[in-house]
Amino acid sequence: MKIWCFPFLCFGVEEEEDNNIVSCTSNLYYFYCCNKGKEKMREDMGNESEEMENEDSELGFWETFHNGGGGGREGLGLQVSGERASGIENERFNFDGEFDEKNGDFFRWINEESRYAGSRGSGSQGVKVDVSLNLGLGAASSSSSMIATGGENYDRDTQIKRPKVHSFSLDWGANFENETHYLAPMHEVGDEDSSAAGDISRFDCGTLQLDDSEVRMDLTDDLLHMVFTFLGHIDLCRAARVCRQWRDASSHEDFWRYLNFENRFISVQQFEDMCRRYPNATAVNVYGTPSIQPLVMRAVSSLRNLEVLTLGKGQLGETFFQALTDCLRLKSLTINDATLGNGIQEIPIYHDRLRNLQIVKCRVIRISIRCPQLESLSLKRSSMPHAVLNCPLLRELDIASCHKLSDAAIRSAATSCPLLESLDMSNCSCVSDETLRDIADACENLHILDASYCPNISLEPVRLQMLTVLKLHSCEGITSASMAAIAYSYMLEVLELDNCSLLTSVSLDLSRLKNIRLVHCRKFVDLNLRSNMLSSITVSNCPSLQRINITSNALKKLVLQKQESLTTIALQCQCLQEVDLTECESLTNSICEVFSSGGGCPVLRSLVLDSCESLTAVSFSSTSLVSLSLGGCRALTSLELHCPYLEHVSLDGCDHLERASFSPVGLRSLNLGICPKLNVLHVEAPPMVSLELKGCGVLSDAFIDCPLLTSLDASFCSQLKDDCLSATASSCPLIESLVLMSCPSVGPDGLSSLRCLPNLTYLDLSYTFLVNLQPVFDSCLYLKVLKLQACKYLNDTSLEPLYKGGALPALTELDLSYGTLCQSAIEELLTGCMHLTHVSLNGCVNMHDLDWGFQSDRQSEISIKDQPGRLLQNLNCVGCPNIKKVVIPPTARCFHLTSLNLSLSSNLKEVDISCCNLFFLNLSNCNSLEILKFDCPRLTSLFLQCCNIDVEAVERAIVQCHMLETLDVRFCPKISPVSMGTLRAACSSLKRIFSSLAPT
Repeated sequence: MKIWCFPFLCFGVEEEEDNNIVSCTSNLYYFYCCNKGKEKMREDMGNESEEMENEDSELGFWETFHNGGGGGREGLGLQVSGERASGIENERFNFDGEFDEKNGDFFRWINEESRYAGSRGSGSQGVKVDVSLNLGLGAASSSSSMIATGGENYDRDTQIKRPKVHSFSLDWGANFENETHYLAPMHEVGDEDSSAAGDISRFDCGTLQLDDSEVRMDLTDDLLHMVFTFLGHIDLCRAARVCRQWRDASSHEDFWRYLNFENRFISVQQFEDMCRRYPNATAVNVYGTPSIQPLVMRAVSSLRNLEVLTLGKGQLGETFFQALTDCLRLKSLTINDATLGNGIQEIPIYHDRLRNLQIVKCRVIRISIRCPQLESLSLKRSSMPHAVLNCPLLRELDIASCHKLSDAAIRSAATSCPLLESLDMSNCSCVSDETLRDIADACENLHILDASYCPNISLEPVRLQMLTVLKLHSCEGITSASMAAIAYSYMLEVLELDNCSLLTSVSLDLSRLKNIRLVHCRKFVDLNLRSNMLSSITVSNCPSLQRINITSNALKKLVLQKQESLTTIALQCQCLQEVDLTECESLTNSICEVFSSGGGCPVLRSLVLDSCESLTAVSFSSTSLVSLSLGGCRALTSLELHCPYLEHVSLDGCDHLERASFSPVGLRSLNLGICPKLNVLHVEAPPMVSLELKGCGVLSDAFIDCPLLTSLDASFCSQLKDDCLSATASSCPLIESLVLMSCPSVGPDGLSSLRCLPNLTYLDLSYTFLVNLQPVFDSCLYLKVLKLQACKYLNDTSLEPLYKGGALPALTELDLSYGTLCQSAIEELLTGCMHLTHVSLNGCVNMHDLDWGFQSDRQSEISIKDQPGRLLQNLNCVGCPNIKKVVIPPTARCFHLTSLNLSLSSNLKEVDISCCNLFFLNLSNCNSLEILKFDCPRLTSLFLQCCNIDVEAVERAIVQCHMLETLDVRFCPKISPVSMGTLRAACSSLKRIFSSLAPT
């Protein structure tokens, strides 16, 4: 008994798109094989062997086509060698000698393809079969087959199956790239086959006996045809080796209308086989193949429907051009990088139907072209001194870089084509104005002219009235006088004048002009353009340009960067929205009139004047301006903006700005801290929410009217006085955050005005000369954060209203760093203000001990359980030089304390802390630390850098810290790296210990 099994084949391809397609077709083949296997289990294998032998000739074609690559996988196909098959593979595919040599090669190729695909890593799947296999292909041809699922299902499917999907022919007209892909039908059919797969699995392959005539369905072949339209020639060759159905599908002439052998090795015999097999091919590409002469001769003689022919990199004799007349349907001929003829003879190209002829970079002495239907001709970069044209319908002529063509030859060739519309004669240095004049007279329909790099033309005697595109790059003869001739081209749309070194001015009034380029024109001074359709202006690296006058109703963006000499701009552009004048150093203050209302740019939205260092006073009044950039305008001293819709302004580098008025503007935020010399400020911005004046040290007069302002930072505004603060508080009632750090001129009157700010929750009065804080206690009833760093004029009773009078009941954060409060005042504050969550006492020299272990007489009368708990979460006492002992026992009831920072307290000797929720403790640089006691079960981070404590003390301290993860003991002289094991043993939860690399 033989076991019949059908492998699920999936071939890797080089492109991701092809990978998905081949995978899809592999699934189809799997379904096909399963159905065909269920048809018949033949006892006599002779019939099948006979069938396979009869098909050897066709399979041999594909094998030849694969091996035709010569060099292996770089060729058109894949070269498969029988020597790669191993003994294990022969044993794995044991067919009792009933499989012929061709089929053995097929399986060896599959195995090799699987290994090759696996090595490429492109998502392909290999084939692994561990039992004896045979390929159950039916006796009849499988060009039309269907998926059979038993008698009942077959009857049902024949009634409800969707209509037949007909194969379609592709239009291969001129290019293979125009192929049409039908994705949607492929997805629909794929879904139907997926459902059919489930039906297949429910039937026994050994009991199904159906003839091919009973299981025919056109859907499978049509589906394969659609899928194969996504494959290239190499993948089609791979698919052809799967089975007869795939071979038939992949060899369909629809896929081989374009025979592309570019830069591939193919013999004449192989090419003849291809031409004989696909006589209806319409396009052939043999560029870069060896022996192009015999190949193209075969193509011309064999392919009667040939329309497109591409060849090159070789030598073509006169016989080829004579044979072209027999190729009656040829429409396009491209010859690239070839030698025509024997070097001394004239090459004639005569054809009645040729429409496109490209002879590029070819070597020939003389060429004669007589093609009555020719419309496009290119002789670009070809070395020929003579060219005779007889092409009455020619519309496009490209003779660019034909250096050997004389002026007379160019004149003769162009004037013989009266219908010429496009002419490219760039890099033809011998062309003269007389030739252009004759061409203009003979070719009245000339629309496109490229005369770049022609130094002998000036265009002065030339009149090209129908011209729409004119390119004159690097034409040394083009001067301002040439503009009079160009002005006659009233249809002109595109004008390019790059590198015209003698051009000094351009003045044109052309109603259809859309695009103009002026790049690297060293002597260019004046630009005057008038065109309602002008939409693009490129002016760059014209160092002498001084004046610009533009009138246009279509221009939306104007970029004139790095025009150092530009002084005058006049614009009448009704649609202009963006202007960039970066590094136009000579622009003066008069530029403001151009971009203000009534200046000719009514819808301007974005204006960039960065690094325009001659601007001193800028004033804009515009109802359309949204963005303004003045970065790097270092000479700017005065700024006045009346732009109600202005949303973005940049003043980076305007460090000499003294007066600024924003009234009104649409800004939401404004940062003027980069203007240290700002003295007078007027801001009227209804939508503004944030204003930063940090660093405006000389600001003395400020009027701020921003009803939605919520944040004001006036740090280091040393001249800001009470009247300014009062006016701001009155006009900005929604302020929530107010920073007055280092504002020594602010006094009690200004602080009393803060009662106008009911939403004020953040107040910073650090580094001020305040003596009395009562105005703050009376005005800021809802204050949550109060910063009083370095307020050294506050006395010991200044904060009594906090812990005795119940002032600022919502206060949660208090910063008294670097203050002069005495020890008793600090102790009373910490004891009385139980609602504080964040307290900073950094650098307090009068703080000696932080000992919450004592109980006053009043406290001792109250049991501990009746005392309210502290809300303190974060306590910072960094750099307190006189603190010696810190004791926080359970009676202190610091249930919420999570972070304690005592670093840089050089005289601290004893730390005894019992806090159930403390997880961060910093004792770094406490050089005198000797005693360390913890009862902190949740401590996770302990920092002891540069502490003079020994390892035993640390070990005793952390033994009860069961959640400690990070310990830092770097630069501790009494703790060596060898002690790390002891510390880890004392606290098993440690994950990170930072220590010095060597003993100190």
